[in-house]
Amino acid sequence: MKIWSTEHVFSYPWETVIKAAMRKYPNPMNPNVVGVDVLDRSLDTEGRLHSHRLLSTEWGLPGIVRAILGTNHTQTYVKEHSIVDPEEKKMELCSTNITLTNLISVDERLLYRPHPDNPEVTILTQEAIITVKGVSLSSYLEGMMARRMSANARKDSCSTGIHLITHRGFSACEGSSAVGTYTAMQTV
Repeated sequence: MKIWSTEHVFSYPWETVIKAAMRKYPNPMNPNVVGVDVLDRSLDTEGRLHSHRLLSTEWGLPGIVRAILGTNHTQTYVKEHSIVDPEEKKMELCSTNITLTNLISVDERLLYRPHPDNPEVTILTQEAIITVKGVSLSSYLEGMMARRMSANARKDSCSTGIHLITHRGFSACEGSSAVGTYTAMQTV
C-alpha cells in the first residue's frame, strides 16, 4: 500500500474554485476522463449539496504495467461522492475505482477549503491510498502509480480542469501567485 498526498493553493476564492471543480470533467486538456454521469444530486436539510457521479476513465497504463498485471483492460469506472458545504466553505470529494478492483484499488480524497491564513485563496488537500494486489512487484507498481498521480496533480493544478473552467472568465492560475507544495510519498 502506498499513501500519497499533496497540497495546492489556488489564488482565487473558494466559491470560484468550487464552481470550476464541479465542472472540471470532461475537458479536452485531460483526455483520461472520457465521460461523467451524474447518478444522484440532492440537498440535505443543512443545505449541503451531495453528488454521486460515475466517471469513465482511460488509465493508459504503460505496457510493462499491463504485462505485470496480466491485463490489457485500461478503461475503468470510478465512483465519486462529493459534499459541498457552503456554510463551512468546504468541499470534500471521495472517489474509488470500481473496475479492476481485483488488481488495483485507488481511494482518493480531495478537500477544498479557504486558506486559514488568507480566506481569499483556496487550499486543495489531495490524498490517495494505492493498493496493488496479487503480484510480486506490487510495491514497485504502487510507487509508479503514486509518482504518476503526483505528476498529474502538478499538471492539473494549472494546466487542466480548474484552469480551463476559470479561464472562461478568468484564470485561477494565469498570472497568479498559485503555489503548490507537494509532500513526499510514504509507504505504509
